[in-house]
Amino acid sequence: MPVVPIRLDSNPTTLLEQARWLYEHKADQAAVVLIAPDNDEQAITYGEFFEQAARYANALEGAGVKSGDLVALILQHGEAVLYGFWGAMLLGAVPSIFPFLSDKLDPERYFDSIRQLVTHEDIRVIITYSELEGELSSRLHESQTTLINKDTLQPSGNATHYLSQTPAQPEDTAFLQHSSGSTGLQKGVMLSHRAVINHIASYSEAIHLSPDDVIVSWLPLYHDMGLIAGFITPILQGVKLVLMSPFHWVRDPKMLLLALDHYKGTLCWLPNFAYNFLATRVREADIEGLDLSSVRALINCSEPVMAESHAIFIERFAPYGLRDSALTVCYAMAENTFAVTQAGIDAPLKIDVVDRDTLMSDRRAQLADGDSPTLTFVSNGKPIAHCEIRIVDENRQNLPERHVGEITLKSTFMLSGYFKRPETTATAMDDGWYFTGDMGYVAEGELFITGRKKDLIIVGGKNVYPQDIENLLNEIPGIHPGRTSAFGVMNDKLGTEDIAIVAEVNGDIDATDRNATAPIIKEVRARIAQNTDVTARYVHIVAPKWLVKTSSGKIARTANREKFIKEVLKQG
Repeated sequence: MPVVPIRLDSNPTTLLEQARWLYEHKADQAAVVLIAPDNDEQAITYGEFFEQAARYANALEGAGVKSGDLVALILQHGEAVLYGFWGAMLLGAVPSIFPFLSDKLDPERYFDSIRQLVTHEDIRVIITYSELEGELSSRLHESQTTLINKDTLQPSGNATHYLSQTPAQPEDTAFLQHSSGSTGLQKGVMLSHRAVINHIASYSEAIHLSPDDVIVSWLPLYHDMGLIAGFITPILQGVKLVLMSPFHWVRDPKMLLLALDHYKGTLCWLPNFAYNFLATRVREADIEGLDLSSVRALINCSEPVMAESHAIFIERFAPYGLRDSALTVCYAMAENTFAVTQAGIDAPLKIDVVDRDTLMSDRRAQLADGDSPTLTFVSNGKPIAHCEIRIVDENRQNLPERHVGEITLKSTFMLSGYFKRPETTATAMDDGWYFTGDMGYVAEGELFITGRKKDLIIVGGKNVYPQDIENLLNEIPGIHPGRTSAFGVMNDKLGTEDIAIVAEVNGDIDATDRNATAPIIKEVRARIAQNTDVTARYVHIVAPKWLVKTSSGKIARTANREKFIKEVLKQG
């Protein structure tokens, strides 16, 4: 299958050069189709796209924004965030998409995070919308940051004018990706124009990107998967993009499936939870006649990949034309622009079944043999072109195959550093290698992820991955699936960690009623004891919305550990 060359006829060294080529040669071609909650669609051509981006560039220029200034976008998903992002880049400014306030974020934590980032990063301008303008203005009254309300933005600006300029060089920062955190946002990852171009070229080759591909995405654009795979790559490669809001998708998950059918979608990136979500939340009556035969790759990324999730998904949707070969996996992170590895495109996914006790005690992924307890891992594949990986021990020395250690990487599309955080950059980088904090092993050249280094719980010398425990608890009656957090709490008397579990119950259960929660606690303890070699010292049952989540919707283990210690242990 032919690969779309990122350099095309213009051989760009910056994203702006590529944008100019697209505007001049593909002005009438559809760049993106936006799907509204009522399924109305809005097709936007490249000509229209960059004309609207120029409108935002003009407004930013009028606000005094210059090349290199940081522009934050706090906007709901829709055309404004797309245009604002590119409008900033047209000036050589550095855009960054922030999550907007939703019901999964605590307002005080959220606005405090924004205030801290504005102060630390010296954000020049924030583009936002009416509902947030007043609150942001009151919180940021002591800063020099200018607020631009997209709802009152007046049309002006000329795309030809802005695209004819050359405000950025290849090594300049193109944009910032902020890592998600329990308080909203954390480190700003600086990515140069050259890094982004190099990444798109390598990843396009890895997934065999073709001019005939259609990418369908609901992913949030403030997350690297949505930003790179579901926005930057298709726009720059001239590949049709069909885009919907993640908040609309969560309320109506069938809209993704219907879009894949209607637009003959071929590529779609999904976090692991989405496979279970789609398989269980979509009614048969709503997808009668659905055809998923056009899909050549559903790419599981950003969460630990569960073989069971793939099995549930393919069983549900194979009758609608979905092929088993469409199930693929990618390991990615913002610090590498996006993709590190890719699996399942050229060959079926590999499944590794390893001896659980050997993994926990010796950190070796020994293939299971006999009746001993096992753990199953899905391969994340081999590194994409121009990217290398190593597995290292605590002393940063290389480990042999099937030994679990920290994953490190080096590529031609890595971050330039963390914005205004030189100490953090120095800690994470060593001789051109980036230390990911993720744990895993390599077998026959393919990468398998076992968990996060900082989340690892060590109990009496045994290494316990919290996600393994959390997955055991999802089907316990009364516990809201996906709403558990497992973490270690230091036991100073024993000199090791105790395991603590916090679990949210369904809304119809009173978390303060001991008669209602006692059977749940008993079942939690029993499942952990039956399936692992460890026991949970603490099992704390809480009401909905107790658990702290990151801005991308994931359970924040570190923040929940701190909350548990502060609110539960110190009170008890």
